[in-house]
Amino acid sequence: MREKGQTPIRPWRRHDLLQVAPDVWASAVACRRSLAELPLVAGWAARGWPVIVRRRGAAEDPDLVPVGVPLPPSAGKLRVALVLPPHGVLQRSSPPKLHAAASAAGPGWRSTIDSLVDLGAASGVEPRAFGSLLWQHRTGLAYLSPHSDLDVLWPMPAGSDVLPLLSGIAAIQRDAPLRIDGEIVFADRTAVNWRELWNAVQSRDRAGVLGKTMEGVRLLDIASLLRIGQPA
Repeated sequence: MREKGQTPIRPWRRHDLLQVAPDVWASAVACRRSLAELPLVAGWAARGWPVIVRRRGAAEDPDLVPVGVPLPPSAGKLRVALVLPPHGVLQRSSPPKLHAAASAAGPGWRSTIDSLVDLGAASGVEPRAFGSLLWQHRTGLAYLSPHSDLDVLWPMPAGSDVLPLLSGIAAIQRDAPLRIDGEIVFADRTAVNWRELWNAVQSRDRAGVLGKTMEGVRLLDIASLLRIGQPA
């Protein structure tokens, strides 16, 4: 991906993890002195740590890649936002599978993670880690605390029914010793907080929910949202 080249780059997706060329990262950080002075930021890419694709700001250059880095609590728990040239991206990948990141979690989380992984297998959806668990898994830094949420992405295959999955997450949450957070990511890449969607489905008025894409946030009608990705 470093070459400015001939093959068109596929669209950037929220939550993609990117390995960035250290010189490109250093140049971007140097343009923002306030960032360069923060702990860990200047050498982030040189350590081999990834950055994450975030939603694009309204005034940001569409030819650049919007990325973010959340610093651990020991470094102030600040969120760093930058834009990078696409040729500076060496590699891109999806967030790690939840079961692969489980080793970074404490023993009190393991049964909940196992239940979510089993639910994913039964639902045909492979849950992926993000949030504090992702960053502790990928950097080795201490992101998790006794008050951390377990953040999970649920990438829905086209044509799958989200309602049994929502019901299953809600059932696991009732007995879980921690808060389960995260997003349902539909086939068109629209992402919705699972809890907001479940609560809206359960409510009599079927209130709308916020859907997130690379381009922004918008209020979505529940009926139309549940049809996203469904067979024609």
